[in-house]
Formats: sequence, structure tokens, C-alpha cells
Amino acid sequence: MRALLRAGLLAAGLALLSGCAALAPSPPQDQSNLCEIFREQPRWYDYARASEERWGTPIATQMAFIQQESSFQSHVRPPRKRYLGFIPGPRPSSARGYAQALDPVWGEYREAQGGTLARRSHMKHATDFIGWYNARSQRQAGISLRNPEHLYLAYHEGAGGYQRGTWRGKPAVQRAALQVAARAGRYQAQLASCEAEFQCRRFYQVGPFCR
Repeated sequence: MRALLRAGLLAAGLALLSGCAALAPSPPQDQSNLCEIFREQPRWYDYARASEERWGTPIATQMAFIQQESSFQSHVRPPRKRYLGFIPGPRPSSARGYAQALDPVWGEYREAQGGTLARRSHMKHATDFIGWYNARSQRQAGISLRNPEHLYLAYHEGAGGYQRGTWRGKPAVQRAALQVAARAGRYQAQLASCEAEFQCRRFYQVGPFCR
């Protein structure tokens, strides 16, 4: 009887997780253009703007991080290792969600800022996490919030690893950081041409009430 109960609870949990994944927004079709991304998901602009106002990381940098980490897939996780080509093994890390946050640092974020209900699969929490993490990198390693390349290096290696220069022996991480910086620059230029659409789209956001 207990075995049946455990099996039922497991099935219910899997169904709930599948339902959450099914309800999550689809990744944007055109991920090269931040204006088009926000046109598909205007609430994402609100979340990124709130994070920028709270922590200081520019909207374009936040979204460049998320594109690099997850391609805007809400429930993505690193693929499992395969033994003999088909036997599933463990995942290489606990990263998951839009920001690919690891379990330990996500736990720190939830305890410090996000609360127990924060989810890595929700864009609001992912953007706030990135803002929080980058503010910590600025405080601990002295990295400017206007330097997406080095913010990403610290995001990948941790502030301590960044300061020790662990990234210098990792060409793939350096390439990824350069890609993030280039994408953040493009996103920033694009956002400058369309941000008013998202600032003033509600009926009450007129005149002085437009952010």
C-alpha cells in the first residue's frame, strides 16, 4: 500500500512539473532582436526593468545573459551524461531555468532576497537573480555593472574564481563572455529604438507617469 501511495505521489509530482513546463512561455522566435523579444513577451520588459532599478544591471545585459544561458527556455537543464551511448547518468551540474542558476547560489539568493516561492523557471525571478548576482560581483570583485564581459566571467566562475583568474585557462568561457558582451551591445542599441513602446503601453502610463 505504501509503495502504491509513493508511486501515486511521484506520478502526481511529474504531472505537475509537466503542466508547469507546458504553461511556460515559448522561447522567442527571433532572439537576435530585443525589441521583438519584448513584443512577444512584454512582461519580460517589466521584470528586467524592475531588476535594473533594484540592482543596477542594464536590461540589455540581463537579457543577453539569459539568451546565453538558456536561449529563453524556462525549464532547461544540462543534458545527462550517457554511458555506452544510451544509459542515462547524472547531470554535470544542478543548473536550471532561464538563468541556469546552480542549487547552492540559488539557495543563497532565495534566503537573502527571493523568498521561498522564487522559481528559476519564472522570468521575474531569473532577472532579479541576475541583478542580485551582478551586484554581488560588483561589490566583491569591483566589476562595473556596465562591463557585461567581465560580469559574465564572474557569473560563470564566481567572484573568487574571477579574482583568481580561473577563466584565463578556459577559452570556451572567454568566448561566451565576448558573445554576451556583443549581444548586450546589440540589445542596448535595439532597445533604445523601441523602449517607449513598453514604458507607456498601459492606459495610465502617460505624461509624468511614463517611466
